[in-house]
Amino acid sequence: MKPKQTNDTAKAPTDFYWEGGFMVFTEAYHLKRGYCCGSGCRHCPYKTKVKAKNK
Repeated sequence: MKPKQTNDTAKAPTDFYWEGGFMVFTEAYHLKRGYCCGSGCRHCPYKTKVKAKNK
């Protein structure tokens, strides 16, 4: 019986990457999601302005 081959590129995340302990979503992820969440994400393709919250 042959060992099952794995595809390393299939394991590579295309929706996010880790930076300084934070998960950063890619533009590909935002396009799959289909809308802007309004959080000011770095790679947001929708370019919606985030409103400042009053504290």
